[in-house]
Amino acid sequence: MKTMRPRNVLVGLLMVVASIAADADSAADIKSVTALDAEYQAAVKINDVDTMDRILADDFVVVTGTGQIYSKADLINMARAKRVQYEHQEDTNKTVRVWGDTAVVTATLWLKGVDQGKPFDWHVWFSDTYVRTPSGWRYVHGQTSLPLLPAAK
Repeated sequence: MKTMRPRNVLVGLLMVVASIAADADSAADIKSVTALDAEYQAAVKINDVDTMDRILADDFVVVTGTGQIYSKADLINMARAKRVQYEHQEDTNKTVRVWGDTAVVTATLWLKGVDQGKPFDWHVWFSDTYVRTPSGWRYVHGQTSLPLLPAAK
């Protein structure tokens, strides 16, 4: 039977320590992005322009299921004008995945309220992409589905 050389044991231990450290970093990143996404969703619900402006990247875009594209400026202007009044905004089935400096939040979102005087009550899937920047995590891209059929909620 072959015995392990001290160098091989050391390399193995370093790999285990690096793996544990990476898992800890990933867990911390998941916690940070989860909290930031919740903060963003809460800000949207109450049209909190300052919080939305801080979290959204300057080149942010969101693409809806109908193909409508909104920029950061569009969302900020809509919030400032209080165009949408939310009665309900709740996400479920949330997962957060992190790959280095990129994180993706995926969940279902129940939105109910009034947009320019027209009521809506939708459930959609969404994916939010966050990127780590020198100033922290920033929301760079969003994608939503069309409103889900009742059986898919």
